Amino acid sequence: MAQIARATDLVGIDEMARGLAALRARGGRLFILGVGGGAGHASHAVNDFRKLCRIESYAPTDNVSELTARTNDEGWDTSFTEWLAVSRLSADDGLMVFSVGGGSRAHNVSVNLVNAIELARDRGASVYGVVGSPDGTLAQLADTAIVVRAPGDLKTPLVEAFQAVVWHALVSHPDLAVQPGHWESLGTA
Repeated sequence: MAQIARATDLVGIDEMARGLAALRARGGRLFILGVGGGAGHASHAVNDFRKLCRIESYAPTDNVSELTARTNDEGWDTSFTEWLAVSRLSADDGLMVFSVGGGSRAHNVSVNLVNAIELARDRGASVYGVVGSPDGTLAQLADTAIVVRAPGDLKTPLVEAFQAVVWHALVSHPDLAVQPGHWESLGTA
């Protein structure tokens, strides 16, 4: 954990914060994607970006009925792109993705994320990510990607843990935070 923390790309976090501040200034929306643990992170991050940063934010995985209907009727691979199309994803908007591997069409992994990232690039939207591999689609196509370099035997839990660290660093970043957090504590230390 300490090695990963020391290796975290702080310049990249600052760059991402500036990009998200610019998105807010132009009235853009932030769409946050993830599958598995990343879907849980997306939902939590939507709350934080809306409440603390006043960025209009959404996670398609929060709409279980639409997500499962699209998966059933059209397939998993297009579940996010169709949701983003209805939301009129545009160049004013941004896409943030939480993924361990970053998706790969060649390896047929997280193709729904790959398709969404490619759609965002095609529409001129900003793409941000926190990912555990520099080789996946997310790291390759993002405007800014924070790559969490975790050992293979602990890759998923450590990458997912640091995804939360990064988005919390963003929502408390001086360029983004407009509402102070009400961080709770049990003691008075």
